[in-house]
Amino acid sequence: MKLQISKWLQNLGIACSIASILTLFYRLSDFSWVTKSVYHIPVFFVCIFLISIIITDDVRNLFKKLFWYEKRKVKRPIWQVGIGLIFFLAQISTVMVFNQELTYPQLGGMPLFLVFAFMNAFILTVIYEEVFYRTSNQ
Repeated sequence: MKLQISKWLQNLGIACSIASILTLFYRLSDFSWVTKSVYHIPVFFVCIFLISIIITDDVRNLFKKLFWYEKRKVKRPIWQVGIGLIFFLAQISTVMVFNQELTYPQLGGMPLFLVFAFMNAFILTVIYEEVFYRTSNQ
């Protein structure tokens, strides 16, 4: 059961990142009319999110092949390392689509939402590893 929840969380993070980044690209282009919102949720985001949920499992498997996961001697789950990136990208892309006003405050010249996204991704990665990848010694 833990493995299915782990895959489900990873897939949701990847799907959210894909949908948010594509929505942001269209919002910045001449096709911004595509991203019209209903209750502050872009319709295009919802459509792309539903489509990207279908392909996220393939994206995860592609990354496993890309990083030669099957040939590694230590079979440490590749998503133990990559889950932080998934959390980070999902937070940044979600802020860029839904709360663009949060992108303006800065901390020493760096946008503050990047700092918070990095800290949250680090904490979420540690929590994720504790929940899903406990060693057999514990």
